[in-house]
This record gives sequence, C-alpha cells and structure tokens, in this order.
Amino acid sequence: MMQTVLLLFPQQPGGPDIECNCEDGSEGSRKKKTKNLAKDMKNKLGFLRRRNEATAGNPACKLDKVLRSVKPTPEEALKWGESLEKLLLHKYGLAAFRAFLRTEFSEENLEFWMTCEDYKKIKSQSKMASKARKIFGEYIAIQSCKEVNLDSYTREHTKENLQNINQNCFDLAQKRIFGLMEKDSYPRFLRSDLYLDLITQKKVSPS
Repeated sequence: MMQTVLLLFPQQPGGPDIECNCEDGSEGSRKKKTKNLAKDMKNKLGFLRRRNEATAGNPACKLDKVLRSVKPTPEEALKWGESLEKLLLHKYGLAAFRAFLRTEFSEENLEFWMTCEDYKKIKSQSKMASKARKIFGEYIAIQSCKEVNLDSYTREHTKENLQNINQNCFDLAQKRIFGLMEKDSYPRFLRSDLYLDLITQKKVSPS
C-alpha cells in the first residue's frame, strides 16, 4: 500500500537518515513556494485522470495503470468526508491528503502518524529500540528537523517511555497529532479544490 504512495510522492533524496534543511526563508519565498507546491501536487493527482501515452513496455505506463486502479469514484471520495480514518485507509486518499499537507508545510504530522503505525508492527526488541530513538530524535525532540506540535506533558511522557521501550511508546503522541490533523488540516482538506475536484469529477482542461 505505502509503496504506491511513496512512488507518487517520493521522499527527498538521502532518505530519513539524512538531516533535513529547516531554514524557512523569507515570507515572500514561502508564499511563492506554497502556490507552486499546490499547483505541482494538483498536477500530480490530475495525472491519475489522464491516459499515459507511453508504450505498454514502459515502466511509467505500468505505474500509471496501477495508480489509476486506486482512483476513487465520487461516491468513494465522499465517504472520506465521514472521518479522517476513512480517508487514511484509502491509498489515493492518503496520497491526496499528504499532497495537501505538503502545500501547508505540515506534512510532518502525517509522516509521524504513519511512522508510528509502522513502528507498532516491529517484532524485534533491538530494532524497536533503535527505531524508537530515531523517531523521538526526528519528530519529538525540541528543535528536531521534523518536530511535530506536541504539548510539554506529551513530549515528556514520550521521553520517559523510552526508558522502557515497547510498542505503545508513541501512542499518546500519535493520538495528539491525529487529533490535531482531525481538527485542523482535515476540515481544510475537505474544502480544498483537490478534494472538491474528486467528488465532482471535474475534467482537467487541456493546457
């Protein structure tokens, strides 16, 4: 499931082990970047509506076929408005929401939530310990590159959990971030052109 999403919205070169650049730049640059990102992400999702003109043997053609297979019907997309859970359970829904968060510079919230989901599937205690420290250092530690917005109690509670690492170490933090997305970003996503285009099946105008 996640392979398709990552192919549509690949991570930055270097992977999660590389420290990211946290410089925000000027306000004007941020606004310009927001517009460009919004346009770029909408074009990427609009790509799913168009037939790939490449030959059948081209990997890009095969990828297009896979992505088009998960494109929702208007009825399916409407169900995403019932809850954030339903949105995240759909491959295309997850990709669309991630694209939207990227335009708002808050993609780290969804990345953290997804990382916690993967963390809970780890069986090896040694791998779990290593992953837990990495997650804390990347998303929870103060001034970390992808720091998510957590209250001090949740941050300290999660830090204490690292003294006795288990699958539930990040449950509270994950719940807080899910609640933040649910109350903040999710309602805006439902009002966005990205989502409205899906439920009304608007066709992309030829450029």
